[in-house]
Amino acid sequence: MPPPPFFDYKPFNYDKPQYNLDEVRKVNPQRHEMEQLSGVVWVDRQNHGLIGFKDVTDDEFWIKGHMPGFPLMPGVILCEAAAQLASFYAKKFSLLGSGDYLGFGGMDEVRFRAPVFPPCRLIICARAKRVKPRMRAEFEFQGFVNDVLVFHGSMIGVPISRKPKE
Repeated sequence: MPPPPFFDYKPFNYDKPQYNLDEVRKVNPQRHEMEQLSGVVWVDRQNHGLIGFKDVTDDEFWIKGHMPGFPLMPGVILCEAAAQLASFYAKKFSLLGSGDYLGFGGMDEVRFRAPVFPPCRLIICARAKRVKPRMRAEFEFQGFVNDVLVFHGSMIGVPISRKPKE
């Protein structure tokens, strides 16, 4: 049985997000084909929760090859979208306090429950469950398309610096 939504994601205006793509770009370094977050509509800093979205279009870079004639959004791209939402939150609100980026430290219990096809709006809910400053942040995430849970799981974000440790 699928888990219930973390948050009620329905009442928000996704056409007028709290943080639009330009504001996301001020925090997240991904560009071009790797931008997988269109905006953030809600942030709850007290409980470390947030809701964002990715507008999946008919011209995504993966459509031509995954799969020809059957454009199925790759699971790894779904996970990347969730990671970019978590990274936005961690960097925007200095959750870890170190590093230039938030990188994948691992993922657990990821489940894909329904396929995602363009065009659609992928709504992502995330919440930080455990934070160890300067070390890691653990997030749970869920993704919905047309009120259907399409994937969920948990991930670990770790700070990454441009300069190698000496």
